[in-house]
Amino acid sequence: MTQHIESSSSRPSREPRVTLRGPADLAEALPFLLGFHPDDSIVMVALHGARGRFGGRLRLGIPADPGEWRDVAAQLADCLVGGAGRSGRPDGIAVFLCQDPLPGESPQQAMERLRPLAQHLRTACGALDVPVLEALCVCDGRWWSYCCPDIGCCPPEGTRIPRDGTSVMAAAAAYAGIQVRGSLREMEARYAPLGAPRADPQEIALDQACAELVPRMLGDGDILTVREETLALAEVALQRFRTAPADSDDATGDAHDDALLDDVEAAAIILGLQDRETRDQAAEWMEGRDAAPALRLWRALARRCVGAYADHSAAPLTLAGWVCWSTGDEPAARVAFGRALDADPDYTFAKLLHRACNHGLDPEPLRQCLRQERGKRLTRAAANGRPTGPGTGPKGRPAADARPAARPGPRGRAARPARTKKGDDGGC
Repeated sequence: MTQHIESSSSRPSREPRVTLRGPADLAEALPFLLGFHPDDSIVMVALHGARGRFGGRLRLGIPADPGEWRDVAAQLADCLVGGAGRSGRPDGIAVFLCQDPLPGESPQQAMERLRPLAQHLRTACGALDVPVLEALCVCDGRWWSYCCPDIGCCPPEGTRIPRDGTSVMAAAAAYAGIQVRGSLREMEARYAPLGAPRADPQEIALDQACAELVPRMLGDGDILTVREETLALAEVALQRFRTAPADSDDATGDAHDDALLDDVEAAAIILGLQDRETRDQAAEWMEGRDAAPALRLWRALARRCVGAYADHSAAPLTLAGWVCWSTGDEPAARVAFGRALDADPDYTFAKLLHRACNHGLDPEPLRQCLRQERGKRLTRAAANGRPTGPGTGPKGRPAADARPAARPGPRGRAARPARTKKGDDGGC
């Protein structure tokens, strides 16, 4: 369960305007607002003006312990109301509680179980003088209102949410090019570590790469060579992903991508990306023809961070989120940044990008920064007669399509630093 807040600021939009006339329309609109169907989530949306124009929104996983609900409700209300920013203080709030029934529980029982959480949220928002105008439970394809006592419009058994794609909301979303990518659980699963039987040999390869690379990365003079080797390996892998596109952008496509990497190669790149400067140079694959294969590569590498190396996935997950944000896919970016912070809550690069994405900032200044840094690096390298960076191999040699040879040796785990560059400051 994701336990950091994901928020989104309101920004002017050229998308078609749709009038939502009641709780049924709100329930149907929720996945279009987020870009996915939220699972196990509290979603709060700020409403502005007499017509209830949508403003900022945030999402948080529902805490499993009901004892935490009161404090979480107060924090969420303060975050949405106090952090309104450019949108201004909201005039009201819409609340959604989204969770499937627990084993042996009916949807109506799940709705009743979550009722105290809805009340805590209403009370917390009211304490800030912002009313909750609607609070809905979305469960098992149905919705219930916690605010409406009229069984004529809100029956006890709930109301089915239409999924046939023929509603006004669905038509407007299709016209605007808004995609609903499935459930949050499905999106997060694309970054989940490989399971048996793939995980064990991958962890062995990570152990061997750790034993070989970490002493060199912590030494006084070899980090530059490791950096060049890592970027060369990543460029070779990226070219392989360019020339072997997946047939579909789903779990089947992910299985295709997993087959494009071997364990030893993946381990070397993962360990190398723990260096901040290596990761920052890899972030330059963010646009144009590089973006799609880079995203697939970072996702595949994140899935290779198995066992004791789960925290190492923060780097490829953040790179995946950065590519998504850079190419305009904010919902997917937030999922990737969220997974990175689940892996390492203190990973500065993920925290900075997650916050910027949530606040609706434009990624172009960061893209310009990365372009400028790459230009400066190439200028310096050319002056020394040795071009380096993404697209070249170690010591400036062109990257060859060769993978590192398997390293023999016992499965002895070397001491692993959390990060090989002191102070992960998030790059430029």
